[in-house]
Amino acid sequence: MKIRVLIADDNSFIREGMKIILNTFGEFEVLATVNDGQEAVDYCRTHEVDVALLDVRMPNMNGVEATKILTEETGTKPLILTTFDDDEYILDAIRYGAKGYLLKNNDPERIRDAIRSVHSGNNVLQDVVLDKLKSVMDGLPAAQGRRTETGAHQEHGGAQQAGVQEAGGKGASASTGSTSGRGTTGAPGASAAQAKGASSSDCPFDRSVFTERELEVMSLIAQGLSNPDISKELFISEGTTANYITSILNKTALSHRTQIAIYYLTGKVR
Repeated sequence: MKIRVLIADDNSFIREGMKIILNTFGEFEVLATVNDGQEAVDYCRTHEVDVALLDVRMPNMNGVEATKILTEETGTKPLILTTFDDDEYILDAIRYGAKGYLLKNNDPERIRDAIRSVHSGNNVLQDVVLDKLKSVMDGLPAAQGRRTETGAHQEHGGAQQAGVQEAGGKGASASTGSTSGRGTTGAPGASAAQAKGASSSDCPFDRSVFTERELEVMSLIAQGLSNPDISKELFISEGTTANYITSILNKTALSHRTQIAIYYLTGKVR
């Protein structure tokens, strides 16, 4: 039986992109995509939803408020998809019953694994989120970029690890396990892309907005590579490549890959 999923995000690009990605796995049934927490709550009250993917910042009702209601009134398990700008919500989300807290810029495979784990009854905290939670509890500012290590999420009760935290506090963007070498330091594809990419000193745009893997994808797009070619170069799936492109377009407000190439080479969005 497929895992029944609801996606709540006020960004239609992310919403529909996530739906397409999850449907490619074949083990999920995306029942609906909604624009805010209130719509998520209303839907889950009247439908049997296994896991709700909730953005934090949404109009009408945010993901944390929706988490509280879903936990109290339904059998739906809330899984928060967040950005680093949402630090202040971490404690409340966990207190209100969120079963997972994951960064949006993870590989589709990692999000798939997190949904599976939450559905099985585990709690999933990505390691960088766990670090921030510890910092908040200690009353200290979150320490971003202090380490780069394997372990994109921690499952309480399962203690599984799968991923890479990128320096600078960026979220994980690579998988381990069956996809050997993906996104890890020294991976052939990553090294080639980094060698071809622009250095930070002569880059015509602010690189800090993007993860290292997104910069690699942008560099290869600028070189004219297709999605299948990028996937081969970086040792990632075509679905993962498409997800990175979606993230880049969202961050830059661009419309298509040609504009990404122009932006990467010139820093111009038009």
